[in-house]
Amino acid sequence: MNDCPQQSCFVPDTGCALGHVDLSACPKYRGSGKDTSVPEPTDAVLLPWSGSALGLADLAFVAGRARPRIIATIGPQNAGKTTMLGAWYLLLGRGAADLRAGQFAGSFSLAGWEAVAESLRWAPGQAPGFPPHTASRSGRAPGLLHLSFRVGQKQPVDYLFTDAPGEWFQKWAINKDGPEAAGARWVAEHADVLLLVADREALSGTSKGSARSALQLLAARVADERKSRPVALVWTKSDVPIAPAMEESVRQSVFGPIPEAEEFSVSITPGDNGEQLVDGTLTRLLDWTLTSRQPRAVLPPAPSGSGDPLFMYGVRSA
Repeated sequence: MNDCPQQSCFVPDTGCALGHVDLSACPKYRGSGKDTSVPEPTDAVLLPWSGSALGLADLAFVAGRARPRIIATIGPQNAGKTTMLGAWYLLLGRGAADLRAGQFAGSFSLAGWEAVAESLRWAPGQAPGFPPHTASRSGRAPGLLHLSFRVGQKQPVDYLFTDAPGEWFQKWAINKDGPEAAGARWVAEHADVLLLVADREALSGTSKGSARSALQLLAARVADERKSRPVALVWTKSDVPIAPAMEESVRQSVFGPIPEAEEFSVSITPGDNGEQLVDGTLTRLLDWTLTSRQPRAVLPPAPSGSGDPLFMYGVRSA
């Protein structure tokens, strides 16, 4: 619990939302401990963000420059959504991603990215690991991981990547208006790009039938809610073979209602350089994700009754 009654202020974890360095001068701050003494002033100033994954209260701060683009990773639990996010972060950290979106220009959630990618690093001789399962928690919005990119001297563009538990989307696929689907519903309403993640390992295991049914149900929900936004089918754990009939069944459930959807297959394997190795498709997927835009409407030319360009939008009748 924060020490300020304002919902958008999280002192002392972050700086005062009203800009007070000395909290005793803030009319809102109450403090939660018994010691109400004011600490000795220093030159250090708390930033207005903690570095962890962002929440709804942080959106106004991030959107101060321009509306951020929201990238939704949608899929069942344990499909590899969080691992994919962590792999992207490692690629950017190593400078291995040559992107049309430009160069990395900062992040307000570096601690959140590190928490996601930490398991993908290990010392020589240490067993490889993957990020833990994103816990299913009550809430109306997912954790949001921030990145910004800049092309040349242009204004940076902000992106927010959703990190939500798969259980949210499974409940949303069954009943989009249910109270337990609130978080997934927020993602579906606000996302600019939709990544539907298909877990090949689940589609080849002992419960492959139920995994296929759940994914097909989710694909139908995405098709119903996408509203012409860019959609990609992302096969994770692509090194795992599945039956051709199973793969074709999943592809048909996506490309039947969304024929213009893109398709990517990605995998992450152990390497000997202290990090997981990712294939080039993961970079291409990130590039497509950052640069895809919703189709723009093309308006027909306005009718004109005169050749004079000053009257191209029509002339008054005599």
